[in-house]
Amino acid sequence: MITLGALNDLNGIRHGFFTRENGVSTGLYASLNCGYGSGDDPAAVTENRARAMRRLDLAPERLTTLYQVHSPTVVVVDQPHLPHQAPEADAMVTVQPNLALGILTADCTPVLLADPKAGVIGAAHAGWKGAKAGVIAATVNAMTALGARPQRIVAAIGPCIAQRSYEVGPDFPGHFTAERPDDTDFFAPSRRSGHFLFDLPGLVTRRLGECGVEALQRCPNDTRAEESRFFSYRRATLQGEACYGRGLSVIVLRP
Repeated sequence: MITLGALNDLNGIRHGFFTRENGVSTGLYASLNCGYGSGDDPAAVTENRARAMRRLDLAPERLTTLYQVHSPTVVVVDQPHLPHQAPEADAMVTVQPNLALGILTADCTPVLLADPKAGVIGAAHAGWKGAKAGVIAATVNAMTALGARPQRIVAAIGPCIAQRSYEVGPDFPGHFTAERPDDTDFFAPSRRSGHFLFDLPGLVTRRLGECGVEALQRCPNDTRAEESRFFSYRRATLQGEACYGRGLSVIVLRP
């Protein structure tokens, strides 16, 4: 489990970005796969989630996750959802203590946020589509509606695919630059002619800053490159694998 100092320094906040290590799943899902949406044995996923919650001193049933669809949709959570009842959204916020907000990723960016003074936390799943659609701003706005202030929010950006590992085609930058020319900053030339390397965590960092979030920290890990530590959709695709596991990132208010 990886933690970042920006959140570790806050009273009443626990968090963790879990690696793929120390679980019970096997094969493509070895070992701490926490995604029911994979082809893994659901019993193994349930045990892996329980192990993650024990690391945070919480009962397994205190974890809630989402049916993630790469959208800007945010939900306010007051109690845990059963996995088969997970709302279709890509971010959630809460003021409830001992309620673990969990985001599942395999290259996309997990973002954990907290305003400890207001007692508000949030968690967002930001792939390129969600980041472009505004999931970061939507999450900050939802936290603000519960009493948080952007300038007090502390954000932690977890393990995700690094720019050096995220090659995109010639048409991809236009998804961003057509609306926001300054977003050309996030595309560097690739070795392949006409291709680019995309800085997803850099984009997420800018979007947080645009929302008024000044205190943030980025995890330096690269999910695509670090096969022994992280699941990766892109790596699985490049290697011709049929499926892939999902890593879990969690934040919780502690009374």
